[in-house]
Amino acid sequence: MVLKVFNTLTRRKETFKPMRGKQVKMFVCGQTPYDDAHVGHAKTYVQFDIIARWLRHVGYDVSYAQNITDVEDRIINRAKEKDVEPLSLAKRYTQRFFEDMEALKVKGNINLFPITSNYIPQMIRQIKTLIEKGYAYVIDGDVYYDVTKFKDYTKLSRMSIEELKKHRIEPDPRKRNSFDFALWKSQKPGELAWDSPWGKGRPGWHIEDTAMTDAIFGPQYDLHGGASELI
Repeated sequence: MVLKVFNTLTRRKETFKPMRGKQVKMFVCGQTPYDDAHVGHAKTYVQFDIIARWLRHVGYDVSYAQNITDVEDRIINRAKEKDVEPLSLAKRYTQRFFEDMEALKVKGNINLFPITSNYIPQMIRQIKTLIEKGYAYVIDGDVYYDVTKFKDYTKLSRMSIEELKKHRIEPDPRKRNSFDFALWKSQKPGELAWDSPWGKGRPGWHIEDTAMTDAIFGPQYDLHGGASELI
């Protein structure tokens, strides 16, 4: 049997062909545990569970990872509201999320649940590499990715640079370009922080999945699932 998938790059349905024979590496963006999961989350994870089940049913060896983002602005803000530690709050909602996944009968089909806070060293190494290669720059303890250094930056979204500018809500005059995004955020009072070459801080949203998938699968994998805004 043949699986047809929509290729975001080509905008066409294409026959799915894994990079290595019958081995399939599959990553799906998981929960940001600042609140309980809702039906939209359930829909996403049931959909990808069906894909993983079908691939295994027809003979593929599927390695399925779904991350937990326990370091993120919404978690920090919610923790401040509730006057609790951010990681403690994230852990509590992660456990409730797992209970929901078990009730949906989808948790047991996932091989790995990488958690952001367990991969901080890998994120720091990747950021250092990007700085050394000229793709990122440091300002006052923050590190930003210079999107003009990557000529294919908008290839998947097919948005122009001018369109991207409209999506940046808070311009930062320190940045080279208004649409450059944070790889590392310097520590603010009361926030989570880890030591780094640029001072205490925490990873930005975009570097997290990259570092985790590289640590688990290497530089390439077969299927990436998540919300459309990630494109």
